Amino acid sequence: MKYIDYQEKTPHGTFNFPIAFYHQTPHSPRYEMQYHWHTQYELIRIISGTFNLNLEKVSKVYQPGDVIFITSGMFHGGTPYDCVYECVVFDLQILLKDNHACSRIIRDIIDQKITVNTWLSEKNDTILPIVEQLCNALSSKKTGYEFMVQGYLYHLLGTIINEHLYEEKQQDNVSSERLASVKSVLAYISDNYQNNISLENLSRIAGMNPKYFCRYFRSMTERTPIDYLNYYRIECACEMLSTKDIPIKEVAISCGFNDESYFIRTFHKYKGITPRQFVKSHF
Repeated sequence: MKYIDYQEKTPHGTFNFPIAFYHQTPHSPRYEMQYHWHTQYELIRIISGTFNLNLEKVSKVYQPGDVIFITSGMFHGGTPYDCVYECVVFDLQILLKDNHACSRIIRDIIDQKITVNTWLSEKNDTILPIVEQLCNALSSKKTGYEFMVQGYLYHLLGTIINEHLYEEKQQDNVSSERLASVKSVLAYISDNYQNNISLENLSRIAGMNPKYFCRYFRSMTERTPIDYLNYYRIECACEMLSTKDIPIKEVAISCGFNDESYFIRTFHKYKGITPRQFVKSHF
């Protein structure tokens, strides 16, 4: 999954089957989950290790066996620790059929009149087996798996409704506007990270004064804006280093670092190793 895009533009699955599956390990190029959001829904299943995941303004460490449901438009990201996890990204519209008995509830979820609980496996032992079967079907892709996958999604939603693993609530307009401001900043970083970006640039895009913007941004991401900008640039660098055979100096310039020595120091700060050591570990 291209987590380095704040608003993901990469399609998941195909036009007729908009469901995609990702198995992530510490050796995966996109193992770290950058803060981002997308219009699709996402299920995350923790297999081993731990995952410190931040959803909107709520941070929690998830353990093996946990299942997380991420609603369309939800701002999320975090750091896995020696973690193996799986993601299912899907467009809920695929389950929306005319004159279907489930259409009203699915439409309420899409319209966010119903908000599915984030931590689905909390005090619930019926969710994990369904998600395991869903992931296995997507992983194996045996003949007829498309039927099974949609069936497991219906089963999952039916269980969520049956066990009332959701809330009916209205979204706070003020919070929505502030969150939209942060999303605008992240989109700007995604498009311009290779250029010079100042705190003043970012706070102006957010429509906030720099001091308040720093405080609000940190409450959302657990990082200051500039710290996160550098973190983002290093993640972009990691993707380039693990997928392309290009000089380290060129990677540094492509990711917004005009000084190669500063790039190496910053890389070591976030990754604990040098860029050259990172390349050797991936080839």
